[in-house]
Amino acid sequence: MGWMLVPWRMGNMMRGGTASSKVNTENQDSALKGSDDDIVVVIDDYPSLEISEPIYRMGEKLRVIAQEAYWWKVRSVETGKENYIPNSHVVRVYHGWLFEGVGRQKAEELLLLPGNRVGSFLVRESTTERGLYSLSVKHRAVKHYRIFRLDNSWYYISPKLTFQCLEDMISHYSDSSDGLCCTLTTPCLSGKTETLDMNPGPPTVVMRHNFDWTKVERNQLVSTDSQSDNMVSYGVRNSIASYLSFSGQENPQQQRAERRKKKSKSVYAIPESNNADFQYEEDF
Repeated sequence: MGWMLVPWRMGNMMRGGTASSKVNTENQDSALKGSDDDIVVVIDDYPSLEISEPIYRMGEKLRVIAQEAYWWKVRSVETGKENYIPNSHVVRVYHGWLFEGVGRQKAEELLLLPGNRVGSFLVRESTTERGLYSLSVKHRAVKHYRIFRLDNSWYYISPKLTFQCLEDMISHYSDSSDGLCCTLTTPCLSGKTETLDMNPGPPTVVMRHNFDWTKVERNQLVSTDSQSDNMVSYGVRNSIASYLSFSGQENPQQQRAERRKKKSKSVYAIPESNNADFQYEEDF
């Protein structure tokens, strides 16, 4: 007999604190949490094995359909199974790596689940104080780094580098470990993605007119802009651009774009600062 739970209606409950005491911190961090706040991750099997076979297991991603106080109606991202689950058994996830209200021990349990590899990571918000974060990374063991916040709301792990936002911090340490135990590779549980459409329908057919190769200009060959109205297919242009890059004739437009990208990165470095060790957190 399948397990089915019916939600018990309760009055609206506040998670603690008054609304006025939370306004400032919520406004500061609201931009950090995007529109994907309907995605949650199971942090404890539900129901537990002592009761019956779990409907949802730890690490499973769910999409919230409806929520009423304690009971939330959810749909499994992997299987499409719908049911109810207590909100105490799930946590919200933003950007795929920002876990709301996950403690140190639970972060280790999630990162040690099958499917995560060396460099898998998550950023977790403090369970005691909003706006404080830590970075947890899977290596030989799970390492934890406290993320500090300056008065101007910039973030840093090492005083050598400060970042305007957490996204820039994650982007930087995904390119280079720069003092961490390893380079960040994939967000925790990133292998648990949306199921593919089993009936996607026929592929879109794009017709192109015949053309004379002798009339194709050089800038059409080296341009890799897939949005431009170009008679030459993107694959051909990309192959030509790659060849020119290896032969030392890289597209000047691409070089300028890369330089602009590097300049626009909101990272502030202090080269004279001491190379202090990163600080590991103790409790939160």
